[in-house]
Amino acid sequence: MTSPRPSCYSLLAIAAALALGACAKHAKAPPPQGPVEVGVVTMSAEPVDLSVDLPGRTTPYEISDVRPQVGGIVTQRLFQEGGNVRAGQVLYRIDPATYQAAYDQAVALLASAQASLATTKVKAQRYADLVKINAVSKQDADDATAAAKQAAASVQQQRAAVETARINLGYTRVLAPITGRAGRSSVTRGALVTPSQTDALTTVQRLDPIYVDLTQSADQVVRLRQRMASGQVGGGDVAVRLRLPDGSDYPLQGRLQFTDVTVDQATGAVTLRAVFPNPRGLLLPGLYVRAMVVEGVERSGILAPQAGVGRDEKGQPTALIVDASGHVQSRVLTTGRAVGDKWLVTSGLAAGDRLIVEGTQAAKPGAAVHVVAAGSPPPAAPAGPPH
Repeated sequence: MTSPRPSCYSLLAIAAALALGACAKHAKAPPPQGPVEVGVVTMSAEPVDLSVDLPGRTTPYEISDVRPQVGGIVTQRLFQEGGNVRAGQVLYRIDPATYQAAYDQAVALLASAQASLATTKVKAQRYADLVKINAVSKQDADDATAAAKQAAASVQQQRAAVETARINLGYTRVLAPITGRAGRSSVTRGALVTPSQTDALTTVQRLDPIYVDLTQSADQVVRLRQRMASGQVGGGDVAVRLRLPDGSDYPLQGRLQFTDVTVDQATGAVTLRAVFPNPRGLLLPGLYVRAMVVEGVERSGILAPQAGVGRDEKGQPTALIVDASGHVQSRVLTTGRAVGDKWLVTSGLAAGDRLIVEGTQAAKPGAAVHVVAAGSPPPAAPAGPPH
C-alpha cells in the first residue's frame, strides 16, 4: 500500500510558514549599538577673581560724644536733632555769667600785677646804681632785685589765670568737635550740666565715608595669604561690593582698608574693615549687610562646571574626561571655592581637557564615546518609510 503524495497546497503552506519565520527572526535581531554620545566642555586657563561673601555691619567713620567742659545751666540748644552739623558749630550755650565774672577778675589782677612789676623794676634798677656808690646797702639792693623778679612771676601767673578764665568762658559755648550728623539731645534748655557727667549731651557721627566691619574665618585668610606668597594669586587694591538687607546692591563700590592682625579666640574669625562712600546717607550705623570681597586674582584658574563634577565613595570630587583617543578617563580633583555655577579646580584638570558635563550617567571609564559640544541640539530623528 503506497503513502499519499502531498498536495500542492500543503507544500505552499509549508514554504510560506518558513518564509514568515525567517522574517520574524530577522526583525527581532537588535541593531548594532555605536559609541555613547556625551557633551563636553573644553577647559581653559584664565584669570579668575577670587571673591568671598562675608557678613558685616556698618560703623561710623568718626564718632564723638559731646560733653560739657564746664558746669552750669543750659540756656540754648542751637541744632536740629538728626541734622548735619559742622565742626566748630555751636550746639549748646551754658549760662556764662559766673565765667565772665571770673575772666574779668583775672584780667584786673593781671593789670595790678603788671603795675606792681613796673614799680619794682624801677626800684631794683635805682638800687643797683646806688649800691655802686655805697648809697644803699648791698642787702637792700638784693631785696629790690628779688621783689622785681617776684613781681614778674606774679604777672606770668596772672596771665595764666586770665587764659584759664578765657578758656572756661569759651566752654560755655559747646561746639561740635567733628562734621557729621547730630543725634538725639539728652538735655533741654534749663537743664543743669556738670563737667564730670557721664551722659553725653548728644552724639555726632560722620557717615560719609562709612566703615563696614566684616568677619572672615582665619583658615580662609591663611590660605589666601599662602597662595599670594606662592605667586598663584595676585594682590593689589581690594574692591568690595555691598548687598543691602532688602537684597538690592549698593550702587557704590568700596575698598578694603585693613585686615586685623589678631584672631578672635572665641569665633576663630578675623575682622576686615572696608570703607564706602556714602554721599546720600543711605548706609546708617549698625546696618547688617553682606559684602562681596574680591581678595585677589587667580592668574591661571581652571573653572569646571558643577554639572561635570561628582563625588566618589570617599567624598572626593571626581570628573570624567575624554582623552585624545576618544575614551573616557576618571580624574580625582582638588577644588577650591565656588565661582558662580562652577568650581575653581586647583589640581586634576588642565587646560585643553575635555570635561564631560552631559551624558555622565552613560559614560564609563575606558569606554569609547562620541563627543559633541555641550549644549548642542540633539540630532534629528530619521524620517519614517513613505506610506
